[in-house]
Amino acid sequence: MAHKIAYARVSTADQNPQLQLDALAAEGCLKVYTDTASGTKADRPQWNECLKDLRPGDTLIVWKIDRLGRNLRDLIEIVTTLQARGVGVRSLTNGIVDTTTAHGALVFGVFALMAEYEAALIRERTQAGLAAARARGRRGGRKPKMTPAQIDKAQRMYDARQFTMAEIAVSCGVTPMTIYRNIRTTSRAALPTPSEKSVT
Repeated sequence: MAHKIAYARVSTADQNPQLQLDALAAEGCLKVYTDTASGTKADRPQWNECLKDLRPGDTLIVWKIDRLGRNLRDLIEIVTTLQARGVGVRSLTNGIVDTTTAHGALVFGVFALMAEYEAALIRERTQAGLAAARARGRRGGRKPKMTPAQIDKAQRMYDARQFTMAEIAVSCGVTPMTIYRNIRTTSRAALPTPSEKSVT
């Protein structure tokens, strides 16, 4: 026998969490699973229990579709997976998602295609940008904080034992930590301190 199973996600920021709970209860749902968590929080124990309880022919009811997924991609994955299990999905306060009807399933299919198309465009633009960068002799990723010339200068200043790490950093326009990350400092004596340099 098919049932209506409801899922609610409330947070401390909700003005009136009881509003969505009352709306779900009015639908005559067999069970209402409720998580108290933010939309970005991955750990939703009641959602996991809800998924276990859903059977083919059942309909998952949510108050708003943003209660279900953390983002559009997450939402599409959830609804698509439930459809494959024979479970319908319906939101109460907007008609964007209602896979229990032919029209609703069609609308959701269009959204899924749009999301897939957008993801493909992003991948294509990223690959084109990386290819163009490689053609100009650059690699992808974060730009290095020190050029090879700066690293060589810092290494020579360090090896000279006449400058503190702070002085080397100022000379290269970076922080002392950046200097440490880019030069060889193992198995070497400590650099002079400013007070030691002043001693004649």
